[in-house]
Amino acid sequence: MERISYTDVPQEIFTNLMAIENYLDNSTLDLHLLELIRLRVAQKNGCAYCVDMHHKILKKHNETDLRLSSLCVWEETNYFSEKERAVLKFTDALTRLERQPISDSVFNPLLEHFTKAEIAQLTLAISQINTWTRLMKTFGFTPGNFRIDQN
Repeated sequence: MERISYTDVPQEIFTNLMAIENYLDNSTLDLHLLELIRLRVAQKNGCAYCVDMHHKILKKHNETDLRLSSLCVWEETNYFSEKERAVLKFTDALTRLERQPISDSVFNPLLEHFTKAEIAQLTLAISQINTWTRLMKTFGFTPGNFRIDQN
């Protein structure tokens, strides 16, 4: 049930969050990889609105049904590249923050695939979708309403 409608949210919130989205989408990071991160965080946080949105975007970008349905159990599959696996492991760790630093076993594999600047961008991307999921869960936006032509 929607608690706060889109029109009730101060538009500066969306404007500033979208500026970060635009920065990330135009970074050196692969857009498909960013969408995998976004869907994975939405799954981890139980945000039905964001799961719907990022599933639809990934489908538009020709992601396979097998990989989409397996993302929630990515560690048990062989459908994701080593680069994607490193990012998904980092995504899971950063989304499920514990009272200790991100371990070297999570961080170091990223260095095989990304520059330090890109790791900083990945960290921002993961933090950003965590922000979005928390907003959507609080506002109660109705899942299923996202239309791909909005993107």
